[in-house]
Amino acid sequence: QVQFVESGGGLVQPGGSLRLSCAASGFILDYYAIGWFRQAPGKEREGVSCISSSDGMTYYADSVKGRFAISVDAAKNTVYLQMNSLKPEDTAVYYCAARDLFCGTSPDEYDYWGQGTQVTVSS
Repeated sequence: QVQFVESGGGLVQPGGSLRLSCAASGFILDYYAIGWFRQAPGKEREGVSCISSSDGMTYYADSVKGRFAISVDAAKNTVYLQMNSLKPEDTAVYYCAARDLFCGTSPDEYDYWGQGTQVTVSS
């Protein structure tokens, strides 16, 4: 059974950092692309970042470039999203998701989803 367990969300002040974790079970990350998405209240789910485990390619939304970094720990079958210089507009529920081999741009292209973790950036 494919499952994700997400963790690392919380409340942080503007300018602060958080690291989100997405631990996968039931499949090996080597053959999948893992994306991070977020959804703020009243807004559509949007792509934040993605890593294609097969070739190591990474992608970032313009709004997070230079501030967020995605990485994979194959030994732990876990994907991380390091978030630095956080802004109030980063506040959202963050989800990790998986699809075969290569990154996709739309949430509809992803087959497996985590339960989400809340990130709140506020003073």
